[in-house]
Amino acid sequence: MIGNEDEARAYCTRICDEGAMARLERFIPLLVAENERQNLISTNSLNFVWQRHIADSVQLLSHVPRETSPWLDLGSGAGMPGLVLAIARPDLTFHLVESRKRRVAWLEQVKAHFGLENCHIHGARLENVETMPVRVICARAFAPLGKLLSLSARFSTQDTTWLLPKGRSAGQELSEQPESVRKMFHVEHSQTDPEAGIVKGTGSPPVQ
Repeated sequence: MIGNEDEARAYCTRICDEGAMARLERFIPLLVAENERQNLISTNSLNFVWQRHIADSVQLLSHVPRETSPWLDLGSGAGMPGLVLAIARPDLTFHLVESRKRRVAWLEQVKAHFGLENCHIHGARLENVETMPVRVICARAFAPLGKLLSLSARFSTQDTTWLLPKGRSAGQELSEQPESVRKMFHVEHSQTDPEAGIVKGTGSPPVQ
């Protein structure tokens, strides 16, 4: 379990190569500066940015085989987890969906700064994004689990892995789903918060 900033940075070092770590180090001051212009993340969490945002995103890479791609990140917002993952793994393809114009501009700015050709930003509501099959669907603070699955099921196949950080509500949200969904998913413990969980599953959920 990651308990502080040093442990979070060390955890990322084990998963990311030197180039990725250098980019992530450069990303943080960009995030801090942009947070003064728009409220991307809570000010308090800036004191724990490696633990709360970087490692919290990077840990998702350990849940799928190394070459798994493409990823679809729902409601990318400040860039966690999708943008962080795109920075960390330029060899994989990431599709980031975000409808808020100022957040889209921020994502585009970071994409240009790092030359992330692997990162595709869809500045639209998810309902208006063209259907495409993906290998991983991830989302942090996008929507309640039932609504999330209903909106995004069309992007999944029987081989799609779902990685949905749900914080401390993970178990509760999953327990409220129909039996068919509960059988498909389970809760993994987050490495960055002992009380947080990641709803994980594989396949294409039944649309409610």
